[in-house]
Order: sequence, then structure tokens, then C-alpha cells
Amino acid sequence: MNNQEIENAIHVLKSNFALKAAEKVLIITDDDLYGIAANFYEGVKQLGNEVVLALMPDRYQSGQEPPVAIASAMRASDVILCITNASLTHTRATKQAAQSGARIGTMPGITQSMMTEGAITADTAEIKRLCQSFTARLNQAEDVRIEKAGYCLEFSVKGRQGISSTGIFLNPGEYGNIPSGESYIAPLETSANGQLLVDGSIAEVGVVDQAVLLTIENGRLVDASGRMGKKLLELLGDGKGRTIAEFGIGTNKAARLTGNVLEDEKVYSTIHIAFGSNKPFGGVTEAGIHIDCVVKEPAVWLDEEKFLFD
Repeated sequence: MNNQEIENAIHVLKSNFALKAAEKVLIITDDDLYGIAANFYEGVKQLGNEVVLALMPDRYQSGQEPPVAIASAMRASDVILCITNASLTHTRATKQAAQSGARIGTMPGITQSMMTEGAITADTAEIKRLCQSFTARLNQAEDVRIEKAGYCLEFSVKGRQGISSTGIFLNPGEYGNIPSGESYIAPLETSANGQLLVDGSIAEVGVVDQAVLLTIENGRLVDASGRMGKKLLELLGDGKGRTIAEFGIGTNKAARLTGNVLEDEKVYSTIHIAFGSNKPFGGVTEAGIHIDCVVKEPAVWLDEEKFLFD
């Protein structure tokens, strides 16, 4: 720990949560990210709040439920920080804690450099404006078409509601990533057909060194090209993990493409498609995994109207 990192942690607690004196804070971490979590733990102590630091193994995958004891502690907390390698954002534990009134910030794979550079330095007012605009457009849409390098993927979002992930959580039940900046929605699970060329990054795999061509039939990922594609298929398994789960649009102009999905999926002028769990944000799939694939500067149509970044 050092004073600068603790100060940055305190800034997040104040600016992203407007932490109140009587609120109980739970910090969840794993073996790998304990050092970063310790800065937040010290920051909360300096602010004078009740705080618990919960440590879990680093073997978990994104979308996998945390240990039962941690899920129980989440429901009894006012503010929760999830500083873990695997994302807890799209889990039942997070949804249930939010339903109990907790405000939750998830920071999967966050690094020390990300605490001071890139996405976390963005103009939050601009992120809010873009998220509200983009999410409103998602809510009005029924059909989505994505084109990149001659390949096309189509799917339906009819009846689904978009979510604005601003990274600011002031009201009970609000949760999402820190840093943030995306608008996202759950496609109808069997509606996606076509191919998508992923040239940005893949969560838990890294920055793409050779574009990966995804082939999707009736909402299921049936093929992914190359070495990185093979790794993606291995991560998702042969079951529900291959079901399309999310369509997201980056809204953070300060975010960088680094190989860390926490920042990558927020990069302005990118979109991402995820596979696996989506029940926590309006879908029906519980897969125990959630993997995002980032595409740089694609052409996107919402109900035959071309989507343009503001």
C-alpha cells in the first residue's frame, strides 16, 4: 500500500458511491488482487465506516457464483466492492444483494495502473450523457445488425431493456463496473445468426493478435477461428456458456484497449458481444460463465437505422 493508492481508493468511495458515515462496506477480493483491495480497505477505515474484507480463491471464472458465505455477507451490506479477477457482475449473488438495497461496484481484473490512468480518468458527466442516449436507442430497437469486414451478425432485442453502466452508484440497488462506460442489453437468446469478426480483445484471453471469426447459429456459438478462438470455446464449454448473452456499446472516451475486459469493453467506438449468463440483466441464461468479445469500430444498424457514435 502507498498513500497515493489509498487516496485514489477514497476518491472512488466518495465520487462513485457518495459513501455515508453509517454505511457498512464489504470488500470482496481474491489472492491475486488482495494488494489493490487492501488500499480500499484502508481507505474505508480512514473514512470511519464499518468494513469487512472477504478473501476468496482466485480459481473462479467470470459469471460463476461466489462462495455461499460471501453471497450471504453481500445481502447484509450497504456498499460492496468486488475486486477480483473473475467478474461477479452477472451473478445471482450480485442481483440478490442489489435487491436487498446494496450498491455494488465490480472491478474484475483491475490493475494498479487502471486506478490512475485510462477509463477511471474519464469525464463522468459525458459518460452519463452518452449512456443515457445509447441506452434509450437500445430500448427503442427490436432488431440489431452488426457488420465488420464483410461479415454480418443479426439478432433481436425486442422486449428487452437496456442498461446504462456509468460507474456511479448513488441509489439503493444500483450496481455495475468501476471504471465504467457502456450501454448494454440482453439479446433474445435464440435469435442470433451470422458471423462476427472480433479484432479487439476477448475476456480472459487478451488482446486479439489475429482477428477471430465467430459463427453463431440460432443464438449459439458454433465455431471460433484460430488459436484464440479455440481458447474461447474451451472457456465457454459445450453447454449454456455458448449462448449469446449481451450486446454492449462502449461510451468511455478515456478507456484504452489493454487486454483487460474491465476497460476494453468500455472503449468508445467499440461494441462487444458476450456469451454465457445474462439472467441478472434481463435474459434467461444461467451458465456459470460470462465472456465478452470486443470489436473495434463496426457498422451497427438498429432497426435498419445506422447507429452513429455521438
